Amino acid sequence: MTAAIPKKPSGKGTMPRSKARMAAVQALYQMELAGTDVTDVVAEFQRMRFHPVEPSPAEDDDSPSGLEEADATFFSEVVHGVVRRQRDIDPLVHEQLAAGWRLVRVDAILRAILRAGTFELMERRDVPGRVVINEYINVAHAFFDEEEPRVVNGVLDKIGRRLRAEEFEKKRAAD
Repeated sequence: MTAAIPKKPSGKGTMPRSKARMAAVQALYQMELAGTDVTDVVAEFQRMRFHPVEPSPAEDDDSPSGLEEADATFFSEVVHGVVRRQRDIDPLVHEQLAAGWRLVRVDAILRAILRAGTFELMERRDVPGRVVINEYINVAHAFFDEEEPRVVNGVLDKIGRRLRAEEFEKKRAAD
């Protein structure tokens, strides 16, 4: 089983952590659909999809995996973190979904995006909450055209305001 391939390229100049987030979502998707062990999927991504490449003038950033030069350490921390904290993450995400939505019924890629974003909001205080939200909205745009990026925005914003109230209130007071 391979990871989901985004329908839109990540584009030139994408930062290593942005690529790591994209890879983390793909790895979480692969793990869920194929039942792959976290250690195996992280090793596979690091061995087969992350390899620093000096692009030639004729090449662009849209290589087959699009994940070259991803921050492999950050990728591993996000994937392992989601697995480690999934029992905390899933109820939190489920509470923020619109009435009638159930996390288990949400598209697997969308579920992976929400889980990864929630993990970062929970544990990666070194990354501003609004940056986390924007990064995962961008990941959602790589896979979806419809309302899913708005769902990511709404759910992660609610979670961010709940988990990092002081950070979000400070921004509101400055406006």
